[in-house]
Amino acid sequence: VQLQASGGGSVQAGGSLRLSCTASGRTASVGWFRQAPAKERECVAAISKSDTYTYYAESVKGRFTISRDNAKNTVYLEMNSLRPEDTAVYYCAADQRPVYTTATLSLGGRYDYWGQGTQVTVSS
Repeated sequence: VQLQASGGGSVQAGGSLRLSCTASGRTASVGWFRQAPAKERECVAAISKSDTYTYYAESVKGRFTISRDNAKNTVYLEMNSLRPEDTAVYYCAADQRPVYTTATLSLGGRYDYWGQGTQVTVSS
């Protein structure tokens, strides 16, 4: 499975962006991760195959929304009220395993497939 992430860009604080992650085949769980310079990679949001489980990092709750269109093999990350600290390279990742708990969605090690990353820059 190949993943194509898109939708990144440069916006001012308070602005919005929508990221898309399109897979070449069917996927189960999909997560959005980000990595800023000199910082560890973190999971910001993730979703299970049937939307039963969703995960959001505390720092993005209420501002980011993850959703998926399985017919299009695409997962979206709607990002609103963006802050300078949201600046990072955003990656999508996917697997084909079942999910039993929300917490496991945030673990990078569960994902087998990774996209190439898309830059998000938020200026103050």
